[in-house]
Amino acid sequence: MLRTLCRAGGAVLKTSQRAAPRLWATLAQQRWASRLPMNTVVLFVPQQEAWVVERMGRFHRILEPGLNLLIPILDQIRYVQSLKEIVVDIPEQSAVSLDNVTLQIDGVLYLRILDPYKASYGVEDPEYAVTQLAQTTMRSELGKLTLDKVFRERESLNLSMVHSINQASDEWGIRCLRYEIKDIQLPNRVKESMQMQVEAERRKRATVLESEGTREAAINVAEGSKQAQILASEGEKAEQINKAAGEAQAVLAKAEAQSKAIRLLSEALAEQNGNAAASLSVAEQYVSAFSNLAKESNTVLLPSNTGDVSGMVTQAMTIYSTLSKPRLKRDGIKTKTEEPIEEPPVQSASTQ
Repeated sequence: MLRTLCRAGGAVLKTSQRAAPRLWATLAQQRWASRLPMNTVVLFVPQQEAWVVERMGRFHRILEPGLNLLIPILDQIRYVQSLKEIVVDIPEQSAVSLDNVTLQIDGVLYLRILDPYKASYGVEDPEYAVTQLAQTTMRSELGKLTLDKVFRERESLNLSMVHSINQASDEWGIRCLRYEIKDIQLPNRVKESMQMQVEAERRKRATVLESEGTREAAINVAEGSKQAQILASEGEKAEQINKAAGEAQAVLAKAEAQSKAIRLLSEALAEQNGNAAASLSVAEQYVSAFSNLAKESNTVLLPSNTGDVSGMVTQAMTIYSTLSKPRLKRDGIKTKTEEPIEEPPVQSASTQ
């Protein structure tokens, strides 16, 4: 029983598929007949409409918008064409792409009738003809593209559809203004694979961005370290230069001070009683140095005649006279011959 019902249903379906064009034509004729106005002699044609008039079954003329007069019985309004832009919904259909992926696609077609005569006598039903043409053209255009290009080149695909439809619909007096793809349905397995591909691509981008960030951070750290070392070396160099300049200035200042001191000392020695003053100064320095020996070290060198202060002063003056003889001779000053004075023997003593 079930098999019989299935066979009967399949036969009915096949019969309906074969009879679909004829059924569509019949419905179109009924639609045209239902909206045709009657010949009332005086007719007012609305704006953006064209009425095709036949006289005794033959094309006579096209009524313009406004007031028109017709002859009863002889003249008959056969077609009414709208000159407005028409929106035609293209039903969903299956198409196979270049890489053998089955797609379910639908769209919207925007039309306008440019020639009412061709639209009336060139084709039985203009909208139905354009709809079928759009479906077949879409299958043909999708067969030239891979799945990835279908999504990337939807705009170019729409333009190709418009160009192809206009080439075929020119004899029908119809102009295709534009075609838009509404929706593209993919098989579930293709959707899953595409989703996996998108996730892998995003992970790849994330990894690449993370690695680039790490590289940029390392470069920035290295550049910062390099700049820090350069600045530190420049600072050290400037410090050394400044220190050397300061030491040089200190040496020059010290040398100038010593030069001035020596000059003043030489001028003072050249004056009257200068030697006596120098002898006094040397004696004071000798005694002061001798008194500090025990403070700076545990081992002290003492002369044998420690209690003879006059002998120590005489010895210091003898050293000064010996050092000053070459200067006096260089200056041309004659001095009396002095006998050398024996230095007292020196003995070492340790202080605890």
